[in-house]
Amino acid sequence: MANVETIIAKSFLKMAEGLENGSFADRPKIALTGMGSEHGEENAMAAAKMAASRGVDVYYIGTLTAEAVTTVPVANEEEGHKKMEQMVESGEVDGAVTMHFPFPIGVSTVGRAVTPARGREMFIANTTGTSSGDRIEGMILNAVDGIIAAKACGVKNPTVGILNVDGARQTEMALNQLKEGGYEFQWANSARADGGAVLRGNDVLQGTPDVLVTDSLTGNVLIKMLSAYTTGGSFEAAGFGYGPGIGRDYEKLILIISRASGAPLIANALQYAAELVRGQVFSVARAEFDRAEKAGLSRILAARKAAQKPQAAEEEVKLPPAEPCTASVAGIEVMDLEDAAKALWKAGIYAETGMGCTGPLVMMSEANHAKALEILRKAGYVS
Repeated sequence: MANVETIIAKSFLKMAEGLENGSFADRPKIALTGMGSEHGEENAMAAAKMAASRGVDVYYIGTLTAEAVTTVPVANEEEGHKKMEQMVESGEVDGAVTMHFPFPIGVSTVGRAVTPARGREMFIANTTGTSSGDRIEGMILNAVDGIIAAKACGVKNPTVGILNVDGARQTEMALNQLKEGGYEFQWANSARADGGAVLRGNDVLQGTPDVLVTDSLTGNVLIKMLSAYTTGGSFEAAGFGYGPGIGRDYEKLILIISRASGAPLIANALQYAAELVRGQVFSVARAEFDRAEKAGLSRILAARKAAQKPQAAEEEVKLPPAEPCTASVAGIEVMDLEDAAKALWKAGIYAETGMGCTGPLVMMSEANHAKALEILRKAGYVS
């Protein structure tokens, strides 16, 4: 009898949650790494409790416990990060929110902010990682990434604008070519008198577009300022954080927050992750990249590269046999990343490129780290 009563109670609880969240689907399971925050574990756990009350099954990876939150105990931050990756890759959780993650080149994060002038939500494409070593190509891909994130969160026909930064006009031309090829999206129109899809700082404050396209370094500054402009910068209080890593054929749901992120923002990031799960973000991504490809995405990107290529043929460099890359060298300009890796290949060192929380990385085996650093210093890629 007691067992029957328990089953009935759980059924009513699930019904109540379904009514509250607008869906009777299972609650998304989202992991949160709590160690490493500048505001302590208590801040992260407070966020976990907030998100749990909004219909998210939070798996808190750290040392604290709380009612309605599942704690996955770990001894330190490094162990917590490994556990998070394991849980995501095994499917134990649907996604994760964490303070740093080295996305591969081609994958970058779509932030989500609440703009101050109108209180509108705006997706910032993109905020960490890099979609391409080529600035313009990266911004073109960022536009697709931003549309994916917005659509997965329920914005059916998101408007797209480009921040007036270096490369904005070339990006606009390329996206118009994509539009002419059949990739449908709606341009935003600047709130300034002269209008247009290339937007000013005023448009950022007002949230003119649903998706704001920029390079990821500028996007990173924007998301930080929009999240902490009321607090003096030490506590990121508003918005949803730096967002999920999105890229072609990438299907690992990991969202980034900052070590300075406060509990309200972290709770929103967990909610953002849950919305992406419910919105089937990877299905949306496959569909959007397929549509973009049919509209000529690869052809447009290839034409850009061909136009930029020097007349002299580039030196062919043979890729050495692959080996595990457990060490890395940071501080390389993103535009030089691929050339830096090739400099190591030329010396017989297998290397990969990536993007960490502090910027671009060239990764190699621990055994080759010292030699690789020497080569990169001599070649002028690092100081």
